[in-house]
Amino acid sequence: MQTNELITLYRPVGPKELELIRQTGWKRFPPRLPDQPIFYPVMNEEYAIQIARDWNVPASGSGFVTKFAVRKDYISKFQIQNVGAELHNELWIPAEELNEFNDNIVGAIDVTKTFK
Repeated sequence: MQTNELITLYRPVGPKELELIRQTGWKRFPPRLPDQPIFYPVMNEEYAIQIARDWNVPASGSGFVTKFAVRKDYISKFQIQNVGAELHNELWIPAEELNEFNDNIVGAIDVTKTFK
């Protein structure tokens, strides 16, 4: 496998997490809170939309879908986890590995959808 191959992932976020991402220059996700042992990027935009719209908006007044690319040779060590219907696929990144995950993001973290 070539080291320059990328996989596109998505992350639904609320306004506080989005602001922390913005503060990094759109390059990194913030550290997890003590009660959040896993970072959950999702495999498709439709699933990210469901979470941002249906969970983040009621919880915080707005929700956002972020899109970003990660080096495939790095991300392939994580198993895809299905947590519901066929489209509910996500990766479970241990919180202590989030810095390494962030180091393997290529390019900017983009906002693709906004819900209020």
